[in-house]
Amino acid sequence: MNYRSIADMNAAILHGMHHLPADLELVVGIPRSGMIAAQFVALLGNIQLSDLDSYIAGRIYTSGVTKSEGMRPVSDQRRKVLVIDDSINGGTAMTDARARIADAGIDDNLIFAAVYGSKPDHPQADIVFETVSWPRLFQWNFMHHKFLAKSCIDIDGVLCHDPTNDQNDDGAVYTEFLGAARPLYRMSRPLGTLVTSRLEKYRPQTEAWLKAQGLVYDKLVMLDLPSKAERQRLGVHGSFKGKFYRDDPAILFIESENRQAVRIADIAGKPVLCLETHQMIYPSAKSAEGQHLRSEPRLSRRMAKKVAYAVLGRDRVAAIKRRLLG
Repeated sequence: MNYRSIADMNAAILHGMHHLPADLELVVGIPRSGMIAAQFVALLGNIQLSDLDSYIAGRIYTSGVTKSEGMRPVSDQRRKVLVIDDSINGGTAMTDARARIADAGIDDNLIFAAVYGSKPDHPQADIVFETVSWPRLFQWNFMHHKFLAKSCIDIDGVLCHDPTNDQNDDGAVYTEFLGAARPLYRMSRPLGTLVTSRLEKYRPQTEAWLKAQGLVYDKLVMLDLPSKAERQRLGVHGSFKGKFYRDDPAILFIESENRQAVRIADIAGKPVLCLETHQMIYPSAKSAEGQHLRSEPRLSRRMAKKVAYAVLGRDRVAAIKRRLLG
């Protein structure tokens, strides 16, 4: 699972700016995600900015006083314009942008670009900054991705804000929080399994809140312990989630906290998207080998070795064995 954050996008654009003409007069973003990329390019190059709809209508964004100093004016003649989107796969959005501009009778010198492409060259784009193959997710669109239906998803810190220390009293104040929790990442697609360290006794309040938000999900898995104190004593937040994810066919776990994300990935032997750092956490080599050797008890030892070799490679498996055997 390949993941790119907004910080990654900024870095990719910064490293790829040399591919763009030095005399660009205007950057046009393809809404909505392409506007993030357009903003970065326009700010880095101090170039005037517009979105596709405004550009077709003949409008350009105004700039702040400090930004306008040294900014190249947009000429009345045939202009050099960059039209950019965040990513390209099939090329439908880019093809549509080209057609709309042509239909509007605009005769500028146009360059079409995407920050991320599923392959190095796309016929619809003149420039691709970075190749990111499938399966892939982006920070700005994971909330709307079809992978959500095949994922395990945390609640607090993902679907809603975490409770404050004062709210998390395992009593009346916490119950009030559960009913009035503020939504955080708003998911627009059906979800797989919600896996939360909330206690089972709070299922009615949790289900009521999920229904009120209009969230559709397969099932809700909660921690079956009597109290917050017992949960803290056992410290099973990450292991509880990791063990469920390990035995579930889900392809991704979306977790709010980095420490738990690392634990979940190591136990499950599968990737975890951490929203605290906006990084994809992968299992360590040692835990991955152990997971694949344990994941299917009915597998023969010979087959288990094949799985480990396929995932880790022979050299890494041999190195791990040397460490384990001293």
